[in-house]
Amino acid sequence: MKAHTLDTDKKEHRGAFIRTWGTLMGFILLLTLFSVIRPDVFPSARNLQNIIEQVATLAIVASGVTVVMITGDFDLSVGAIASLVGIVCALLMKAGMGTFLSIILALGLGTTAGLLNGLIIAYGGLSAFVGTLATMTAFSGAALLISKGTTVFGLPEQFSILGQGSVGVFPVSVIIMVLTLLVIYLLLEQTTYGRRLYAIGGNEEASFLAGIRTRGVRLIAFGISGFFASLGGIVLTSRLASAHPQAGSPFMLNAAAAVFLGMTAFREGEANIWGTLLGVLIMGAMGNGLNILGINTYAQSILTGIIIILAVLTSSLAKKKA
Repeated sequence: MKAHTLDTDKKEHRGAFIRTWGTLMGFILLLTLFSVIRPDVFPSARNLQNIIEQVATLAIVASGVTVVMITGDFDLSVGAIASLVGIVCALLMKAGMGTFLSIILALGLGTTAGLLNGLIIAYGGLSAFVGTLATMTAFSGAALLISKGTTVFGLPEQFSILGQGSVGVFPVSVIIMVLTLLVIYLLLEQTTYGRRLYAIGGNEEASFLAGIRTRGVRLIAFGISGFFASLGGIVLTSRLASAHPQAGSPFMLNAAAAVFLGMTAFREGEANIWGTLLGVLIMGAMGNGLNILGINTYAQSILTGIIIILAVLTSSLAKKKA
């Protein structure tokens, strides 16, 4: 009887270990696989730096989405917000407004868009999926309308620092990404607000009965998502040296995929910032490796969809076992 109990405990311990660290081990295996297949390109310092620079904007946007998804909500509008903010920021600068003021106003617009999502969902009673699908459509339409469907070029040279500049050997975009991750980590792990987010995600009704103003917490979460979506959109615009009304569209799918992947790591079935970073890195490494191998983008989209399905299934199973 005692031996049977010990065997059961060992199996449970192994299962918990795999659920916590399995995604990280999968990432290491992915890096190893691409390094073996293309040892002349993939593991080079330059290529690894390229991967980190390429995922910086996605990590910024996905960090904000993480906050929303902790509560059990969802934000489909982040890509549209990023595109709209990039267009507005570019047009303000071309109109003669200073670079700094244009960035501040554009960030304010993105944050306001996020708060609008929060009002519709937390106070209006719409589901997060329906609400952000509607605003995504509206924001996308606004970006196309004010840009007349064209790309905006001719941005000030100093604006390019955000997406193309470096401080020593460190790209500015990566520095912004690291600061974003640290801010979100401190918010989630070191503040009362962060604990309330996780409480709502665990059981919203019980959190309300415990005295947490759940609607206000969710409203702020969407505002945070809107802010970091707009920050990601601005950095992307700087990196491209132009603004396109649909430039941020890939963020919607990729940010969700990164957060879902992150829910399979470190915290069983819960969104968390370091898990999201791991998800972003997995997607960046996979995309980079497949490009090196000459796999076309359509096949990569199929793989991304499969990854989302597997991640959601895994996180759901982890929640049931937790």
